[in-house]
Amino acid sequence: MSITATELKLNLGKYLRIAESEDVFITRNGKVIAKLSNPYQDRVDAVKSLYGFLPADVTLEETRDERLDRI
Repeated sequence: MSITATELKLNLGKYLRIAESEDVFITRNGKVIAKLSNPYQDRVDAVKSLYGFLPADVTLEETRDERLDRI
């Protein structure tokens, strides 16, 4: 998403919420001057990539115990 610096100033809260899920590029005079992004997005993407990979009925403890048994 791309917005002007003025738009960001007027609606900062809105764009902070949007930046949780996508990058927001801020422009001034038609040129990109900044990018507002979620610093944890790489982690979120990694977790989302695992969705559906693990069975829904597996608990964290079971997963940890299984992993420790392999060592």
